[in-house]
Amino acid sequence: MMAQSSPRSARPATLGLLAAGAAMGAAFLWLAARHNLDAQVPEFIAVMLAVGALYSAAIFFVERFRLGAVALLIILAGAVLFRLAFLPHQPALSDDVYRYQWEGRVQRASFNPYTVTPDSPGLGRFQDRRYPIKTGKSTPTLYPPLSELSFSWMKTIPGYKRLYTALDLASVAVLLLLLAASRQPPHRVLIYAWNPAVIVAFALSGHHDSLAILTLLAAILLIIKHRPRLSIGFLSLSFLAKFFPVLLLPTFLKRTRKIYAAIFFALVALAYLPFLSAGARLFKGLSDYAAGWEGNDSAFRLLLVAGNSKAQAELVAAVIILALVAYVLKSRQEPLRAGLILVTAMLLISPNAFPWYFTWIVPFLCFYPVPPILLLTITCVLGYSPVVAYSAGQSYVHSPLMSTLEYVPTYLWLAWLVIQNIRKSEPKTQGN
Repeated sequence: MMAQSSPRSARPATLGLLAAGAAMGAAFLWLAARHNLDAQVPEFIAVMLAVGALYSAAIFFVERFRLGAVALLIILAGAVLFRLAFLPHQPALSDDVYRYQWEGRVQRASFNPYTVTPDSPGLGRFQDRRYPIKTGKSTPTLYPPLSELSFSWMKTIPGYKRLYTALDLASVAVLLLLLAASRQPPHRVLIYAWNPAVIVAFALSGHHDSLAILTLLAAILLIIKHRPRLSIGFLSLSFLAKFFPVLLLPTFLKRTRKIYAAIFFALVALAYLPFLSAGARLFKGLSDYAAGWEGNDSAFRLLLVAGNSKAQAELVAAVIILALVAYVLKSRQEPLRAGLILVTAMLLISPNAFPWYFTWIVPFLCFYPVPPILLLTITCVLGYSPVVAYSAGQSYVHSPLMSTLEYVPTYLWLAWLVIQNIRKSEPKTQGN
């Protein structure tokens, strides 16, 4: 619960917020001035961790003071300016956007992206010659149809960055509506709008996950506003952009009617219809990714270290997620809280948790700002450490040391909170 404060006592907090934002902006501008960030990853990580400290200070001001319209204006202006700092920069830290470009080009040339690969004969011409695709060259697309559609809209790399950053900023607007509907302070939008992982993922690297985030937030807003059919429709769009929102389908159906599941599956089937010529290869890219990739994982790595095979570890992870879905349903968690629980658990138990994946949980933190999870959205920048070797032509391998520094503080903090809650819930024995 936010501490109460008078307008006068909130004035220093507004100035502190402005100072934190100015320092963050200066750091982003300094990074944006670097011509080849892939070759300066240690410096990038150090600066981003410092930015994370400033971001934490900004959250403190939002949570501890009743701020006014000026502070909200500072937050929204900062959200735009931080992203504008990175938009002109060449994509860095990930080359996924070049894969988007290739898939968009082959679609416009009437090829089915679920049947062709970057190393298919005659299709090399669709690659950006300056930035050839390095990974997954023999794997067809793993992305669902709405993502593929968005890839076909743009023709240039700056175009992709502008599109996905615009969708990211649209999420800020929807979050303001959700905060109003939840009767929470609008200033909490800062948790998403100023989050360093979010800004880097979309404005710098050009990831398309903002499409899934926006449609998921729209679905949650609609379910809160008692528009069940539209909410299920937007949830299906979110699934068709990135698969993880399917975890929330049972929660949505619990609040509406189970028959509305037909809307979800009908829209999904309709979206896949133009690509059915792929036949059995329709999900080959996804299955190849699931079988062959493992990166920046935490609890999943512990399952492997315990002696499980990858298949066994995946089975254990699936059982844990299903158990949590059952818990969320039984305890009647509302969609935003259910989203935080399920998506966070999925990332912690998943074999793949790349830094930009953590953008999926940041919107939920605007409503439930759990400190150890907020910390993880800052330390996840350490997950970019393999770019050092990768940019030099070596394998993309995560360092156990970096993973330890990234995850252990969050796990220890979560464990401490659990112990504290257990102690509070224990019945107190009366003295004689």
